[in-house]
Amino acid sequence: MSFNYRLHQWVLQCNSIVNQHYQEKKQAELVAAISMIANIIKSKNKRKRRCWISKVFAERQRHGFYHAVLPNIRLEDLRFRNYTRMTPIQLEELLSIVGHDLKKHYVVREPINEEQRLIVTLRYLASGDSMVSLSYQFLISVSSITNIIRETCSVIWEHLYPIVLSQCDTNDLKEIANDFANKWNFPHCVGAIDGKHIVIQCPDNAGSEYYNYKGSHSIILLAISDANYIIRCVDIGAPGRQGDAGLFKNSAMGLFLERKEFNLPLPEALYEDGPILPYVLIGDEAFPLTDYMMRPYPGKNGMTLEKRIYNYRLSRARRTVENVFGILASQWRLLRRPILAKVPNAIKMIQAIVCLHNWLRKHDVERETYITQQLVDRPVIDGDIENGSWRQNVEDFRAYINIRCTQTRTYSLRAANIREEFCRFFNEEGEVGWQNIQIYK
Repeated sequence: MSFNYRLHQWVLQCNSIVNQHYQEKKQAELVAAISMIANIIKSKNKRKRRCWISKVFAERQRHGFYHAVLPNIRLEDLRFRNYTRMTPIQLEELLSIVGHDLKKHYVVREPINEEQRLIVTLRYLASGDSMVSLSYQFLISVSSITNIIRETCSVIWEHLYPIVLSQCDTNDLKEIANDFANKWNFPHCVGAIDGKHIVIQCPDNAGSEYYNYKGSHSIILLAISDANYIIRCVDIGAPGRQGDAGLFKNSAMGLFLERKEFNLPLPEALYEDGPILPYVLIGDEAFPLTDYMMRPYPGKNGMTLEKRIYNYRLSRARRTVENVFGILASQWRLLRRPILAKVPNAIKMIQAIVCLHNWLRKHDVERETYITQQLVDRPVIDGDIENGSWRQNVEDFRAYINIRCTQTRTYSLRAANIREEFCRFFNEEGEVGWQNIQIYK
């Protein structure tokens, strides 16, 4: 009896163990099934991974403009210059100056080389094409195009500014004055000054700071040009709201001149035994009359013949800086339409354009490849001026707005006397035979 009881207990324990193992097995199978179902659902809902680079951009080295087309254009100087505004040799020289800071090191992908970065930027500045258009042309993403242009413009300004915009010393300014006297019949002139509003897109959260008198948004470019269309001094980036009588006075350039930091030569006689007069800048009615800057006599009706001749001679010499702004918009067509960029980036682009203009102009003052004779105003016979071709397209310069003329008539007696002496000189010792005819045309 005792044996049967123990056997019965043993059987019960065995059944319990078997049932426990069975339940654990079923539970494990259920957990595995649930996990498998969950993985299937997760894999179906999982988003497809984005490609590291778009398929079309992956073909850059086969079909992109830089690799597929530019090598053929490079063989023809004229076409290459039309595309980049410089010859292949000039491009190589420029690349030797800025290339080191454009080079990117290999990290994950092969970087876009420094020459292609420079080409992209030059084409953007020269053509004014949209960044989307350049993206399809070079098979580079829009975000990369944007970064390339911003970085390259900064590098161009950093490296070319000390080369092409270094401050003139006294001897340099005397050479400029000689050029103005010989080419434009205005002695003691060390530069012609002008300014433009450069229209930009409405900046974020800027209020009315960049809102100009024409109802658009702009930054201001002030420039002083010599007689050979080289910019000698520049001020870029003042908000468009400042485009009034206080613009020049409050600008960095105005303060620079007011503090006598321009290294002007000491006053000298205009001619033997003539009056001692200072070297001056010349500007239009947007700029003040000071002892270092001459502007026209105001008004049109009732002006004496002598004053009209003075105004004519000043206006004739001031064509140089008018031509500089015309050249900039003609050669760098980004300036023909509103710049679609944030203010700091727009300033970088304009800085790069100014430096490239000077660098190219200094390369070909004699050969006249960057600035052709037909592009700019040029004297012919009897004082006549044949207008440059850029003036035919002036209506296309939608990004240019003139600075308003200042109505202030306050100036020092010394400044007025200096203007009177120039006026007397142009009507007596400095008279040219055709000036009386020209003022009636």
